[in-house]
Order: sequence, then C-alpha cells, then structure tokens
Amino acid sequence: MSSEHSDYIVRFEEVQKSYDGVQLVVKNLNLDVSRGEFLTMLGPSGSGKTTCLMMLAGFETATHGEIYLDDVPINNVPPHKRGIGMVFQNYALFPHMTVAENLAFPLEVRNLGKSEIEAKVQRALDMVRLSEFGNRRPAQLSGGQQQRVAVARSLVFEPDLVLMDEPLGALDKNLREEMQYEIKHIHENLGVSMVYVTHDQSEALTMSNRIAVFDDGIIQQLSTPDDLYERPMNAFVASFIGENNKLNGRVVESNGELCTVEVDGAPIKALSVNHGGVGQGTTLSLRPERVTVGVEDDGSFPNVFSAKTEEIIYLGDHVRTRFSVCGHDDFIVKMPNAAGHIVLNEGESIKVGWHAEDCRALDA
Repeated sequence: MSSEHSDYIVRFEEVQKSYDGVQLVVKNLNLDVSRGEFLTMLGPSGSGKTTCLMMLAGFETATHGEIYLDDVPINNVPPHKRGIGMVFQNYALFPHMTVAENLAFPLEVRNLGKSEIEAKVQRALDMVRLSEFGNRRPAQLSGGQQQRVAVARSLVFEPDLVLMDEPLGALDKNLREEMQYEIKHIHENLGVSMVYVTHDQSEALTMSNRIAVFDDGIIQQLSTPDDLYERPMNAFVASFIGENNKLNGRVVESNGELCTVEVDGAPIKALSVNHGGVGQGTTLSLRPERVTVGVEDDGSFPNVFSAKTEEIIYLGDHVRTRFSVCGHDDFIVKMPNAAGHIVLNEGESIKVGWHAEDCRALDA
C-alpha cells in the first residue's frame, strides 16, 4: 500500500441514482469507507442500500456524482477492472466446476502461474475451513459450505475491498449466526475492507465497525453499533435498530438537555434529542430492557407509572412482558430470567420506572 493513498478506500461524493429520470433511489450520498473497515449498509427493502453497493461494484452507473476507489474515480471503470471481491446471496458458483476450480477461476483470469494458483486456492480453502472439499462440486455441499466457498472465492485474489450483498439471507438461523462470526473473524484476520449489505439489524450489530442506516435513499445515521442502539438520532433509526417502545406525546417543557413530554395526560421526563420545541409533537423512544419493574415511588426514578400486565412470554434467558402504560397497551419490558426476578400474572398491576436519560425525545 503506497503512502500517498488517503485513509479512505472508498468515497461516494454527491452520488445520486435514478432509474426513470424522476424518482431518486439514492439521494446526494456522501460516504467514506476507511481502509480495513467493516461497514454495513442497513435498511428496509427499497431504501437504496443495494443500489449503492451495485454502483460501487460497477453493475449500476451513478446518475450524478462520483465514486472513488483508492482515490481514483471509477464511474467509467468496468466491474472486472475494479479488482473488487463480491459475494452474493445466491452464491453464484459455477455448478460444472469443482470447488477448487471455482476458486482458481478469478486467478486464471488474472494470468497467474499454476503453482501460485494452487497455493492461493489452498490458502483460501484453509481460511474457510474447507481444505478437504476442493474436489467436490457445489451441488455436493450444504448451503453453508457453498456460502463459505463463495466467501473464499471473493478473497482468493487478495483484493483490498470485498462487497457482500445479503450473503447469509438463504441460510437458517443457527448457520447464519455461525457464518456471521466466521466472516467477522476472516475480516479481523485479513484486515481487508468490507462493505456489507443487509436488512437484518442483529447481523449488522454483530459484524460491523460502523453501520449506515438507509431509508428513502438517504443515510439516516452513520455510527458504531453501540452508538446506533444506545443513541438513535431519529425515530426511524430508533425503531429499525432493536426493539423500542414508542410513546407519542407533546413537549410541554424544554430545559437544556432535558424536556418534559405529556403522554396521555402524564408528564414524562426525557432527553431532548431531536424535537421541534415546546408545544410540538414528539416520539419518545425507550428500550424495553431499560425499564425497571416493581419500583417504589420514592424519587429514585423520575418516571414512575402504574402498569397493567397484558401478556407474558417466556423466552428462556428473559421474560418479555407487555404492559398497558400511559394509555399505550403495547409497552414492552424485557426482564432477565435471573434469580429473584419478579413473577407476574396477567391482569396484575405493578409500578414501572425509568430514568430520563434512557428516554429520548425524537421527531414526531
């Protein structure tokens, strides 16, 4: 890596994409990807994340703006000359070739010598723990093994950048979780830059250094996983990342960092994050695990309310309870299934409490 390169391997500058000349699927995207970073583009279907990945790969062309790879503009560079590794959801392996031949293909295209190809193929197979499977055909492998081969093929020619588009979408839950750690460890061991697209928020939280949350063609927030979860900047991000209680109300007082929001006639103390000021509507965001059940109204919590137990679901490591609180009967609390936890019955009322700094006043 030469010293004149910047710290960014990828830069999107004012990038727009429209398929019909009217509707923008991606709007004025400015995004830098650092060298060695694992950046995930996360968002619902139609949010623009896959289109961004396809423009970076060269399979789509930006309508406006420029994409840089290693400080070189690449809008007019064809996909095969960009030197980027790609992994797709459907694996895209050649069925008539063995696993080893599939991995050798990108090296043969680059005119490497036979012994060098064999060494690189073996190393890539070892990396994904498939060293014994070189002579098998893709059809003789399980879904998880095929996906490992696809990952190995994207890395075999040692690219600086690997793009992954929903690569684990076709796998079952356990295998998907196993592959998340596998890819995360490969990334950590190789230090290669990765841009990953998914609509699965737990996948994004598990694997990424940073996450760009897309909605409506715009990055709503770009942060580390813990920052996104703990400090969402708007109501979309709060509800898309993790489970979240949304309480709709009106700001009645705003004082520096804190505000008071009236919800169904009750005043709730919250952090002022992103609301329109006194008299304006707002959405309060409160994580289910931040609520304490069975509190006393003794001033230790600024927010204490009566809660009626509507539904109890036992989930092994925690109990998920739905309460009716402040006129909202879909108020969720997650209680760890630990020694001494409170046992409730449906229909029972109890006091719940939470701190102002755990409750965020966001856009209405």
